[in-house]
Amino acid sequence: MTVPILQKEDKILRKKSEEVPVGDIALPKIHKIIADMKEAMHGEPDAVAIAAPQIGVNLRIFVVAGRAFNIMKKESVKSKVESKSENKKDEKMPEDQIFINPKITKLSKETKSMEEGCLSVRYLYGKVRRSTKATVEAYNEKGEKIKRGGSGLLAQIFQHETDHLEGKLFIDKATDVIDLPPKEREEWKKKNR
Repeated sequence: MTVPILQKEDKILRKKSEEVPVGDIALPKIHKIIADMKEAMHGEPDAVAIAAPQIGVNLRIFVVAGRAFNIMKKESVKSKVESKSENKKDEKMPEDQIFINPKITKLSKETKSMEEGCLSVRYLYGKVRRSTKATVEAYNEKGEKIKRGGSGLLAQIFQHETDHLEGKLFIDKATDVIDLPPKEREEWKKKNR
């Protein structure tokens, strides 16, 4: 059975999450939570990240899907030159990245209105003004301190998932919100991109 993803009506999504004691990161219960998050995320074909509250756990953890890094790579290739190699079937999927007790330490002054959706706000999409670059400090699943910067989609993910840990949903700040079930979304993408 797939781990269910809570929807916007659930009160857990509106609670501020608690930090994971660093000494607990190695515990099986934390690794089980991370495994459950990955299972829930990978059960959704359009998922690029998930935060622990979305599976009912109010701990400061989020996971960025390897799929997100592939999307960024393809966007980078497309922005430079259309590449025949981008459709290679043997391309290895990057590993998911785990962020425990994440803190955004730097945001660019430059912002951009970005299209956003959420696994917990199905099937609403809207535009949210986000910084175009962000840096996060956190712990990985081994309890090692990490620092990761990102731009574009990754910066957006950092901000979106950190909002989840604060009990906020993207619809709290989104404009032009529309309801687009999967089939309608495909039609909309064809017309609008």
